[in-house]
Amino acid sequence: MGGREASSSGERTHRAVCRTCLRPETVCYCRFVPELQTRTRVQILQHPRERDVPINTARIAKLCLPSSDLHVGVSWSELPFAHDASRPAVLLYPGPGAIDIEREPPRGPVTLVVVDGTWWQARKIVRSSPALAALPRYAFRPPAPSDYRIRKEPRDDYVSTVEALVQVLGVLEGDAPRFAEMLVPFRAMVDAQISYASRLGAPRERHARVAPRRVPRAVARLRELAPNLMCIHAEANAWPYDADERAHAPDEIVQWVACRVHTGETFEAVVAPRGPLCPVTPNHTELPRAALEAGEPLGQALARWSRFLRAGDVPCSWGAYPQTLLREAGGALGELRLDLRDVARVHARRRVGALESCRESFGVDAGPALGQGRAGRRLADVVAIARALTSCPGAS
Repeated sequence: MGGREASSSGERTHRAVCRTCLRPETVCYCRFVPELQTRTRVQILQHPRERDVPINTARIAKLCLPSSDLHVGVSWSELPFAHDASRPAVLLYPGPGAIDIEREPPRGPVTLVVVDGTWWQARKIVRSSPALAALPRYAFRPPAPSDYRIRKEPRDDYVSTVEALVQVLGVLEGDAPRFAEMLVPFRAMVDAQISYASRLGAPRERHARVAPRRVPRAVARLRELAPNLMCIHAEANAWPYDADERAHAPDEIVQWVACRVHTGETFEAVVAPRGPLCPVTPNHTELPRAALEAGEPLGQALARWSRFLRAGDVPCSWGAYPQTLLREAGGALGELRLDLRDVARVHARRRVGALESCRESFGVDAGPALGQGRAGRRLADVVAIARALTSCPGAS
């Protein structure tokens, strides 16, 4: 635990880290942390990838609310805290069907369940946990955009975990000023991080003006092909690797979607599975079982795909798997194909992580889904990244 920093002699030394907030002692915010007791039972469900992020705000919330609990994981088949009849569990999560907690707050004390992670991670947790998704759902409208200036929120009405708790606990407990104290360590962390980043950024900017970064060849090639780019994504009926069925039921395509980046033309096919439908496929694709089973025959979908294709189309996807699925099903793709994840990695000069995380790091919005279910959302992300890479001037 702990990082390295340069000493006055130029040597690299370990920097001391606070064991409470896990931040370097030079930017420790513990002195600003209030201890607030609540009649609301707060349960924070944190995505594993967020646990080790040094600037995550769930840690601040846990320190400010000593009676709260923080659980780490992706999927919960059972919620041990959901059986307290005196404080029934409710989920703080926006979306269709969510109740405005300020207009219609729950009656009496509740167990407030909050999901912590990027919005992609939060969606995965809720979708992977039927018990969680079944809870009564509440949401709120922030009075102002997030002050989490060191991480970009996908929308102006999205806020960090600690900011959400400040707003909602103020409503549930009827004492907004008391919970506003939680924002003091939050802002101290944000200000310290911005100050540190600005000190590191100044010399880099000077060098950038003297020697601007060259556009990598892979990105330059992508821009040359921009008028012909066609983003695709595919979903499979796939059995787990340890399942007996996998020996005679290889991955088979059940949906694919496509969009020409330059014109916005789209294609979608939902295909009836040819083999047994894996029980998790409807949940993974976010398509009802009935919709998958009622999909069109593969041959019919491939015929429509052939009519959609044009000479010169250059398919690109996030990773090779979507193209592999379509090719193995008999779908034409042409000789020239691109892996957009590889191009994004070259452009960013680092590993770019998951699809949605990469899009968020590029600072672009996905816009509306370009098809049904998970495929439609992921295609919108792929198109957004392709447009960002083909329009940006060079350096990231």
